[in-house]
Amino acid sequence: MNASQLPDLSQISDRLNAVSPPPPLWVVIVTGVAALLLVGYPPVWRVLRTGVTIAHEIGHAVVAVLTGRTLRGVRLHSDTSGVTVSRGKPYGLGMILTTMAGYPAPSALGLGCAALVAAGRLTLMLWLVVAALVVLLVFIRNLFGLLAVVVTGAVVFAVSWFGTAVQQSVFGYAVTWFLLLGGARAVVELQRVHTRGDGSDADQLAGLTRLPPLLWVLLFGAVALAALVFGGRLLIGSWPPVGTA
Repeated sequence: MNASQLPDLSQISDRLNAVSPPPPLWVVIVTGVAALLLVGYPPVWRVLRTGVTIAHEIGHAVVAVLTGRTLRGVRLHSDTSGVTVSRGKPYGLGMILTTMAGYPAPSALGLGCAALVAAGRLTLMLWLVVAALVVLLVFIRNLFGLLAVVVTGAVVFAVSWFGTAVQQSVFGYAVTWFLLLGGARAVVELQRVHTRGDGSDADQLAGLTRLPPLLWVLLFGAVALAALVFGGRLLIGSWPPVGTA
């Protein structure tokens, strides 16, 4: 690519400010069903769950920084687990909020994506995801995590820059549904993990707050369910387009 082929600022601005019309209703429904099948089919979920783990660790990292902790690094593992390390007091409100942030993060990100998709801001939504991944890349501390973030970011950017309006729409709706549904499934899996006492976020919160792990699982489940309901209403509610019968 030579200099004349490079995008200028006006092209980038036009893409970010572009408003896409809502797709046909069947696209909204089919992408939702497809995401449900991907989340519900274990062999596929074991691979794609890394995307939910990335969102989970972004939640920990963002809240750690917002509460004044020093972010040391993030690791993503091939078994779809992850860990975010921050420096600060191992107790207190900052530590509690940082530990709390992981499981609601995929659902919160999905809800934010749903709001942007419903408003027709597909390219903006995809580029915000890419931007978050680029920032996360700075803090990745292992090879698998580096590859996972680079591949995910490359796929999202490729669709946002080279994809047609139809391809962006299908991809954007599918990603949004996946985050909403994947966030809910991750909480279901958390319930199984904490009953084994494997040091899950719920177990850590129990130690920090003296509240039982099951209470934290239920709280995370309520957040995930609320995000799924409201996010789904935003996605389906974007149809029919304004001005049609």
